[in-house]
Amino acid sequence: MELASYAEAAVRLVNTEEPGRGKDALTSVEAIRVLFGPDSQAARRAGDADVTRFRAVRGRLRAVFTSAAEGDEVGAVDLLNSLLLEFPVSPQISGHDQRDADGRPDWHMHLAEHPSNATAGYAAIAAMGLAIHLTQYGVDRLGLCGAAPCRNAYLDTSTNRSRRYCSDRCATRANVAAYRARKRRETEKSAESAEPAERTGRTAESSHRSVARRER
Repeated sequence: MELASYAEAAVRLVNTEEPGRGKDALTSVEAIRVLFGPDSQAARRAGDADVTRFRAVRGRLRAVFTSAAEGDEVGAVDLLNSLLLEFPVSPQISGHDQRDADGRPDWHMHLAEHPSNATAGYAAIAAMGLAIHLTQYGVDRLGLCGAAPCRNAYLDTSTNRSRRYCSDRCATRANVAAYRARKRRETEKSAESAEPAERTGRTAESSHRSVARRER
């Protein structure tokens, strides 16, 4: 498994909840097994008690993203370190059962967790994945979607650190909302500019009528 995929495990878990919309998809053991993936043996260990435990870990992972998005680097690191201490992993070289294009072992780093339950196993790889991403790319590469009410987590892998949204859909929605707000402000500004001119026109017309009456 590529180390980058471990960080994606954290994103998948955080995004099972949409606080701004009052939605929570993490309501069953089956939902937990979906997070692990269809071929994961670890998913088979999941039980009813893991639903509550997974939600607790999810809240702590979201706090890491929130601190990062708010520019609190030390806070994000401290929160992540607490997860790493509680859910440790052991790095191992794996690949003896996989072959590259030349038929040689496809050696790669693998994070072996030592879980007492399904939550501990998932939390271990998610926290280590985020730690690798954070130290390699920077704290500001952990983001929360800027398209309200969506606050989905994402990993910014753009070359110029420009990502602000979790998906193209949210980016489009935010751009449309910004365009409409800008047009509304322009319309209001035009109306405000026209009002003094309108008042001036009415005043001039009234003065003209007064002069005409005096001349008669």
